[in-house]
Amino acid sequence: MTGTDSTARLGAGRYLAEGERPASTVTTVHELTTADGATVRGILATVPGARTVVCLMHPRQDVTHHPLVPLLLRAGTAVWTQHTRSVNNDLTLVHEQALHDVAAGLVFLRERGFDSIVLLGHSGGGTLYAFYLEQAAREPGARIVTTPGGRPTRLADADMPLADGAVFLAPHPGQGQLLLACIDPSVADESDPLSVVAELDPFNPANGFAEPPASSSYSEEFLRRYRAAQRDRVARIDAVARGHLARTAEARAAFKAGGRAEDRRRSLAPRIITVYRTDADPRTVDLSLDPSERPYGSLFGKRPDLINYGQVGFGRLTTPEAWLSTWSGLSSNADFVRCAPGVTVPTLFLELTGDQAAFPADSRRMIGALGADDLTTTAVRGLHFGGAIAEGQPTGNELAAAEIAGWLAERYELARP
Repeated sequence: MTGTDSTARLGAGRYLAEGERPASTVTTVHELTTADGATVRGILATVPGARTVVCLMHPRQDVTHHPLVPLLLRAGTAVWTQHTRSVNNDLTLVHEQALHDVAAGLVFLRERGFDSIVLLGHSGGGTLYAFYLEQAAREPGARIVTTPGGRPTRLADADMPLADGAVFLAPHPGQGQLLLACIDPSVADESDPLSVVAELDPFNPANGFAEPPASSSYSEEFLRRYRAAQRDRVARIDAVARGHLARTAEARAAFKAGGRAEDRRRSLAPRIITVYRTDADPRTVDLSLDPSERPYGSLFGKRPDLINYGQVGFGRLTTPEAWLSTWSGLSSNADFVRCAPGVTVPTLFLELTGDQAAFPADSRRMIGALGADDLTTTAVRGLHFGGAIAEGQPTGNELAAAEIAGWLAERYELARP
């Protein structure tokens, strides 16, 4: 790994103003080269005397201005926020490649001489870090060799430092598992976003849907059919993705054998999968299912029955490789429960009681799978992204920061204010 850096003060971001950070904060921007040749960017914020660094990443989103950053700095840690190569554009997001991105950041931080590195995965960052810790703990030759789409991962060639601790804040079960729970199985024709199989339509009053804001009420029989049909739809999209990849592999082989330009063009031509209607988890509109303090609606808004038909949604556009690696709940390796037994470093698992993406049953499964002997679990009131459940109450991020700071102070050296 190589890196370049430049010192800069960050201006106001989406979530916080510069003044909210301790006045003594020094912020540096770094570009890193991963073991597989990609360039990624990270930002290191430090306070005097910080010997512990907390890392925040998300496979798809920019967490530079995450609300926890100033709160962690005030607690006496340095904070490393990093992009993956697919930040804010997940069309080609392959989780096995994102592990190289994580590794580049940890190599950099070890070289900077921090005594302790703690990974903090919020939302999808939780599964990214669980996947990384599982693979980093293995001998290089035992790491995953190929992506679900069949491409070499080159993880055996990467330096993957193991972190000293992990914090999982409102982690969902993984991008694929999340989509598996919210994909609409009533799509009758993958080329027609309005096509509907009526008996599977979650927004049909005949199946138990109630006009918002009233809570819907689905029968166990409908939910059994619905969940099975969701798996069937994902399996069909998996088959489409694998078919595209097989044809691409055939074209590459033909070009290698014959050197014809038309075969090379066939191997390079993109195949983009469009996945309509992915905001249809019954739990978002039937609050009696796996009850919690969550409000009506999904992560995307208060009307899943409308949002489900719009442009916004998980996995809307994706390459076949990215679908299988990230969005397929049947094929992706980035599954928190699958990875969790390999997470053996000291671990804090922190639920948010109004979470609209990780529901109580999900959290129980994830906690039960973790392999850490030093495992702390707790919950604070808040929404998935750390907002307050009710106006005038402390935010989930503020409450979570207090829990995280206390947990860190018992295990790692923190700088004095």
